[in-house]
Amino acid sequence: MTPAARMQAAIDLLDAIIAAARDGGPAADTLIARYFKERRYAGAKDRRAVRDHVYAAIRRSGDRPDTGRAAMVGLMQARPELAALFDGSTHGPAPLAADEPASPAAAIPGWIAPLLADPVEVDALLGRAPVDLRVNRLKAAPEEIAPCFPEACPIAGLTDALRLPEGAPVEQSDAWANGLVEVQDAGSQHIVAACGARPGMTVVDLCAGAGGKTLALAAAMRGQGRLIAADTIRSRLQRLTPRAERAGAHFIETLLLDEGREADRLAPLAGQADIVLVDAPCSGTGTWRRNPEARWRLTPQRLERLATTQARILDFAAPLLAPGGLLVYATCALTDREGRDQVTAFLARHDGWRDVELPCAVGRAHGGGRLLTPAHDATDGFFFAGLTGD
Repeated sequence: MTPAARMQAAIDLLDAIIAAARDGGPAADTLIARYFKERRYAGAKDRRAVRDHVYAAIRRSGDRPDTGRAAMVGLMQARPELAALFDGSTHGPAPLAADEPASPAAAIPGWIAPLLADPVEVDALLGRAPVDLRVNRLKAAPEEIAPCFPEACPIAGLTDALRLPEGAPVEQSDAWANGLVEVQDAGSQHIVAACGARPGMTVVDLCAGAGGKTLALAAAMRGQGRLIAADTIRSRLQRLTPRAERAGAHFIETLLLDEGREADRLAPLAGQADIVLVDAPCSGTGTWRRNPEARWRLTPQRLERLATTQARILDFAAPLLAPGGLLVYATCALTDREGRDQVTAFLARHDGWRDVELPCAVGRAHGGGRLLTPAHDATDGFFFAGLTGD
């Protein structure tokens, strides 16, 4: 591919990513993978150059651009050398017009800025994220794994974590294939550590998804006790099964919930759980380093729907706790509507409940919980809080 053809490929991909963000379609990485699967003539340098163009344009545009071309013309304002690629060649983009539309530069969508938690350092939300590993204590110890990743460094406050540079191909390693390590952001690892799961406990991961935190809880429990991974989406829970097999976490139970009738399926667990983790569906504002096009998917209406869902999940999670049990509420979101305000509203609805300080080596106190941010803590963004009732 010529440099101009790479530019046109980036514009075409951006058009597809913009449409998918608007219509709830596939993620950018999926669209990029499909694009090059259909164009096997593109070499490794072509794929890398196109991908770099695409993600540079995505990171620059906080609000969803009108077109892929407008996104790239906007990027050209910061990188004027790109103008030469709009050369009108056979496979390249048409020449630039004098009044060519350009998407404006912004780190985040303008409407969400007032809703973010006050300490959030906005520019860091679009930085490059490293690759964090969690050593699986069911199979290995950190000192055994460190030689497998000589470029890794430890992460302060976490005994089982290692950090690798951005893009490290962990899933090509024998350590990953054999279940000795899992890719998991340090923020997620801090939240699981704060839960305090121990062998012999009954623990419910109520929004388990594909089970990243479930597997971390399993390791903390040393494979002993009862660990239930629940979710309303069957395909997510099905992805947990091979992961648990690889990790040697054979004691995990899965529970498929019926959305809107979750309490019925959970009723047999009422009053039994020592820990309930509610890693609630959220806006994902704390993960924009890894998924920058997610900014283009979020709307005020979707945020309000998510907040309603979060409150409902907290309400049917509370009865699962045994006396003295701990409810841990977490979101990879940095809006107060999804974090601090959810805890305040829950406590107002539930007499006899209170927030409790959770042990964590990083983060900042925020409302009734704790806030982790990329700039302050070198993690994805999270809010989490501990709640307990009489």
